[in-house]
Amino acid sequence: MLKIENLHTTVGGNEILKGLSLDVPAGEVHAIMGPNGSGKSTLSYTVAGRDGYEATDGAVMLEGTNILGLAPDARAAKGLFLSFQHPMEIPGVQTMTFIRTALNAQRRLRGEADMSAADFIRLIREKAKLVGLDDAKLKRPFNVGFSGGEKKRMEMLQMAIFEPRFAIMDETDSGLDIDALKMVGEVVNALRGPERGFLIITHYQRLLHYIKPDRVHVLAGGRIVKSGAAGLAAELEKSGYEQFIEAA
Repeated sequence: MLKIENLHTTVGGNEILKGLSLDVPAGEVHAIMGPNGSGKSTLSYTVAGRDGYEATDGAVMLEGTNILGLAPDARAAKGLFLSFQHPMEIPGVQTMTFIRTALNAQRRLRGEADMSAADFIRLIREKAKLVGLDDAKLKRPFNVGFSGGEKKRMEMLQMAIFEPRFAIMDETDSGLDIDALKMVGEVVNALRGPERGFLIITHYQRLLHYIKPDRVHVLAGGRIVKSGAAGLAAELEKSGYEQFIEAA
């Protein structure tokens, strides 16, 4: 589903990703773990198309299409979703307005009709219950005044509404308490299926207690240096990343 081949990415004139290759088949959840500065967030931003992250070589194939030449909104319309480590605030824009506008923009790019206001309200209220957000939060400006955990709940709400083909979660577990971690796990597990893939980027194993990955990869020095089954995450918790830093 997502196949990355020999990806090189430069940020501010410095090469961060140095020939990274990765294959996540449809229906699977893969986790990427690694030390600070190894290129984990650079990978997520390159795939999503963030400005300033220049792919100088390689390919990122989403369901057979190289998306590196596409604008971020076109990538989203193809079903790519990125959950940020630090979600942004948008003062003056109501949450429900923002999410409905984003949803309908994607639908138009796919040649689909806009979702009506009535259908959207029913949908967002249903999904808001799943992530533990009340109606009052939906009427506030997007993420303004929200705690870190509430912002992550808002991202999971968007993922539940958009139902992406492939979701990248960039350290979504950062700063979350146990209840919020469980909520993230519930949303991901509810969306898991043969037609969808996930890439979970994390430092620690704790989120992987709630979302069992099919494969775990170690990213160090800008490339994947080791891959294994879910048990590799527990090994990393015990042994750390030093051996991989030295090898990279």
